[in-house]
Amino acid sequence: MDTFLRFLYEFLGQFFGGFLTIATAIADAVMQIFDFRSYLKILNFYKDDFNGAEWVFIVIAIILMLLVVAGIIFLTVLLVKKYIRFRKTLVEQEELLDEVADLNNEVSTLVKEKEDILAMKVSHLGLRPEESDTLEVKKENDSAAAETVDEDDKRFAKLNNIDKEFANYVIKNYNNTFTLQELVELFRNFAASQLRLYYKSEMIRIFIAALASTKLIILQGISGTGKTSLAYAWGKFLKHDSCVASVQPSWRDRTELFGYFNEFTKKFNETDVLKTIYEAGYTDDIFTVILDEMNIARVEYYFAEMLSILEMPNQDEWLVELVSSGWANDPVKLNDGKLKISPNVWYIGTINNDDSTFMVTDKVYDRAMPIDINDKGEVFEPIDTPAQDINYSYLNKMFMNAMNENQVSQDMLNKIEEMDNYVIKHFRIAFGNRIVAHMRKFVPVYVACGGTEVNGVDYFIARKILRKFEQLNISYIRDEIDGFIEFLDTTFGKGTMKECEEYLLRLKKLT
Repeated sequence: MDTFLRFLYEFLGQFFGGFLTIATAIADAVMQIFDFRSYLKILNFYKDDFNGAEWVFIVIAIILMLLVVAGIIFLTVLLVKKYIRFRKTLVEQEELLDEVADLNNEVSTLVKEKEDILAMKVSHLGLRPEESDTLEVKKENDSAAAETVDEDDKRFAKLNNIDKEFANYVIKNYNNTFTLQELVELFRNFAASQLRLYYKSEMIRIFIAALASTKLIILQGISGTGKTSLAYAWGKFLKHDSCVASVQPSWRDRTELFGYFNEFTKKFNETDVLKTIYEAGYTDDIFTVILDEMNIARVEYYFAEMLSILEMPNQDEWLVELVSSGWANDPVKLNDGKLKISPNVWYIGTINNDDSTFMVTDKVYDRAMPIDINDKGEVFEPIDTPAQDINYSYLNKMFMNAMNENQVSQDMLNKIEEMDNYVIKHFRIAFGNRIVAHMRKFVPVYVACGGTEVNGVDYFIARKILRKFEQLNISYIRDEIDGFIEFLDTTFGKGTMKECEEYLLRLKKLT
């Protein structure tokens, strides 16, 4: 045992002795740097041999040494201050997040208290203790309750009113004849002449192409550039005001979007979004739902079901279950508690990226078409243009025609495949079939709206593919960015991919 202990002592001593040697060496080095007596001793030894010019150089050497020491001390202090400031920022951010979480909990508590108060009011207005047994039976068997419920006591009040309003409605054919390029100018002139909102033709071209590629559009950019105004103006242009859903931090699931069934009151709390979707099912008009500040809560929580539904290729499967079973007096378009999502409704979200919001995940971005609005439109003299009656079927037909007539060229697809291979090799990022499918819709419609194929591809790649670079450690890929820009110039033509190159250069400045 003594032999083992002696071995262990020498073995570990060899290892930890190295650390001691390093510490000792550093201490000796610092002491040597600041050993002023040694400097004086050397100076006294040589001073009798120096002439006037050499003394000047000695003074300069001493000054340089002092500057180096002062520089080291300054940098050390600066780094310490930066670290302290960085830690303080992190702590403040954590405190803000904790405060937001506390506020969300308080909101949830208040909502629960509100429902409890509502339940007590209902009880006070008519329910008697002896009715409790009947209520239990109703809760266990909704279909039996439906047979006994009074005709006026309907659980979907707003939707039933829409049924009455559209009882004799006949779908209107507006005999539209415009082209997509004309639609761009119609909307642009309407926004300017009627709403004093000024947009460039390029922005409207991108917006309409985005409508063709997906049902979910994300408008992002700095505050005050007209993100919500663009969606608002689109609703006014179509003679159907956009339904504005102001997203709240407490939103956790799809009930915030559609509403929920109150088991106690036997009523469904309907939202304006649900009402808009239901009304759209009666018409061939175009409707818009605005999710204002959509990332103030987690989008994948409250919009997850819609993301999945809108991705289904068969629109007959676009069904959302509002209640578990049907009642006899439920709205006409509700089938066994399920509502079909109308394809003539688009969802436009606006986002701000700051400390009070959540990051929009890839799951959402891959299913949406993001549009950056960072520039204010220039004022111009518009042609006075009124709002338009537009059939959804006609607009959709125009989209389909554009996709057939302006398909992305094989040469362009080959270049995109080369770029995909380059990005995989140098950045370890790939994009899936969903993004390619969106591009095959976006680019042809963009061309039909008056743009060029390469500009459409450039914008789409910058917003849908290169955006994924933000997930990477920018400092590690910084040296690869110049090579990628050179690749884009060589493959697509020098200066052709302006949006991509501008985005990459902005990304490089972040390092």
